[in-house]
Amino acid sequence: MSKSAACHPPWLDPAPPPRTDAVLPEVLERNALESPDREQIRFEGGAAWTCDQTAQRMRAAAALFAARGVKQGDTVVVWLPNGADLLAAWFGLNYLGAVFVPLNLEFRGALLEHALRESGAAVLVIHPELVERLEQLSELPVRDVLVCAQTIDSPVPGVQAIEFWPHHNAEAVKAASEAWHPQMVIFTSGTTGPSKGVLCPYLHMYSTAQATYGYLTSSDTMLVELPIFHVGGAAAVLAGLCNRATLAIYAGFSTGSYWERIRKENATSTSGLIGSMASFLYNTPATPEDADNPLRMLTLMLNAHVLAIAPRFGFSYISGFNMTELSGPLITDVDCQVAGSLGRPRSGCECRVVDEHDYDVPDGEPGELVVRSEYPWTMALEYLNRPEATAKAWRNGWFHTGDLVRRDSDGNFFFVDRKKDAIRRRGENVSSLEVEAEALSFPGVAEVCAVGVASEHGEEEILLVVVWQSGAEACFQTLAEYLIPRMAYFAVPRYFRSVEALPRTPTNKVRKVELREAGLTDDCWDREAAGLRLRRTRLN
Repeated sequence: MSKSAACHPPWLDPAPPPRTDAVLPEVLERNALESPDREQIRFEGGAAWTCDQTAQRMRAAAALFAARGVKQGDTVVVWLPNGADLLAAWFGLNYLGAVFVPLNLEFRGALLEHALRESGAAVLVIHPELVERLEQLSELPVRDVLVCAQTIDSPVPGVQAIEFWPHHNAEAVKAASEAWHPQMVIFTSGTTGPSKGVLCPYLHMYSTAQATYGYLTSSDTMLVELPIFHVGGAAAVLAGLCNRATLAIYAGFSTGSYWERIRKENATSTSGLIGSMASFLYNTPATPEDADNPLRMLTLMLNAHVLAIAPRFGFSYISGFNMTELSGPLITDVDCQVAGSLGRPRSGCECRVVDEHDYDVPDGEPGELVVRSEYPWTMALEYLNRPEATAKAWRNGWFHTGDLVRRDSDGNFFFVDRKKDAIRRRGENVSSLEVEAEALSFPGVAEVCAVGVASEHGEEEILLVVVWQSGAEACFQTLAEYLIPRMAYFAVPRYFRSVEALPRTPTNKVRKVELREAGLTDDCWDREAAGLRLRRTRLN
């Protein structure tokens, strides 16, 4: 167990709130009653909803779904970009007590068919430009396809054109949803296998929103650019609504428009990927206008570049650790100065670092992060239709994240690697991320991925898969010679391979499982065969 006190940001109360503050339809009706004319949501392009209009659109969408037989407990897939139709569908489904299932816009083919089948949904709400992807499926697992358009012509069975707002005078009965009832299903990225549907109750999503973005107040505007089919995007929306902030909803993240949008919307926070932008911002020439922006607080990945740019651009920040199944169990102090820190366990959560038998490892040694919550319903209910995967993740009363971390003597946690991505070589554990970080510093390398492949000596050898920058000279011997003095001998890759692009999931994560399964292909370069053999350091 961590030796340090729990991290307790001033905005975070881990105790369960009343249902009027956590169950989304109740929150929207509360906001409409308190401040009917207050602008609650702005959309890219200029349209806006007041608190009262948001509640009206929720009820209108609920009436449309109710007329098509949707009822409490039903799952409904919503395949739309961030925007008014997506929010209307989400809010209307929850009003009926139905389960909102947002789907990644990049899904297609077998992955799309898998997600539709896993969801168990009879109804699919879809953007008109995505309908043609349904025509390519061997089977359509849904009954009704509701297309957000005035008209639609498609050979897909069950297709209907719909508009939410014309139903504003229709009646729908609001479900008596409680904090423990399921609110949504979010599909995982599928880096190690098929995507799993994570069933999230209302209190789980509320707790995630508060741990991640709970610093929002009624004076803030949250710029939401993360897609709502990700837990970060959904949590940003919920945090804004629950904390009475204003939301500015955009269809996607844009590096080039980042500051323009912030200033246009007077955004004091953002769900955007500022952590990955840190190096870009760090390398831009400083100007006297850098701090002339409305940003107040950001949630981001904490690295050395963030420590440099935060005072330059005049914002505060927090960092932490989360995954869809959890609710922000680790969090840093505001403006933490420990680069790479994931923070400490927040109040209401317990976190341990354990070995393969679930015994605690000493501080400083890597182990798997396991988590449990002091309060019920603040973590995911299950993996949809996956009882074995649910039981495996929740063994011994703790949720097993599959992530390797280490904890220092001050109680700070640091990410090491995905457990399945760590490599065991010659009796040593190697972090694939550390190998990749060194390789990325070599001139001409654009992207890399390190994976373990079978070794004739048992355990694994390291294969480094490289994407070279355009025009760069691809010389593996020079790259290997560059890495040797910079790394422990056992961490230097033995095998090297060039590819045009790394295989990725629809959420843009590298699918290392594909590279591991491919193993040693004919075009791999072997460092040892080239005469670069390394030995353990021996001291006299």
